[in-house]
Amino acid sequence: MVGRVSEEIEVKVPASEAWKLYGTLQLANIVREALPNLISKIDVVQGDGSAGTILHLFFAPGRAGPSSYKEKFTVVDDERRVKETEVVEGGYLDLGFTLYRVRFEVVEKEGNKEECVTRSTVEYELKEEAAANAALVSIQPLVAVMQVAADYLTKNYNTTTTTN
Repeated sequence: MVGRVSEEIEVKVPASEAWKLYGTLQLANIVREALPNLISKIDVVQGDGSAGTILHLFFAPGRAGPSSYKEKFTVVDDERRVKETEVVEGGYLDLGFTLYRVRFEVVEKEGNKEECVTRSTVEYELKEEAAANAALVSIQPLVAVMQVAADYLTKNYNTTTTTN
């Protein structure tokens, strides 16, 4: 079984500014602080935020889905402003998924270089005998991440541009 879910939101900052957050480990730090009901802890196992970086994410108790997993940054493309991560240990892999990939994209808004669109996508492959676990896939946690990032970017970008 193969599936894909995606969502996007508009952000009133240039794509280059949004990517400064999405393309680094700073996003994980902001999300952990802003969403303790989603993520209780994030450990950097190895890397500096570039491709090959491995994070160990621990989720808040009481939510559906895995309690933790390790993910690896498989793509961090500064030119296309795309970051992809794949679960490499635990979590969804223990629930019958053979692939669980998250992609963040930052796209310049056509006709307006001062705004962008952030898009999150979950792509997954699941063994047929575990097909019922597809119900655990949700884009909502990533929408929450994008909203926290948008709020952070809007607040901090507007602050720096008004003081310059």
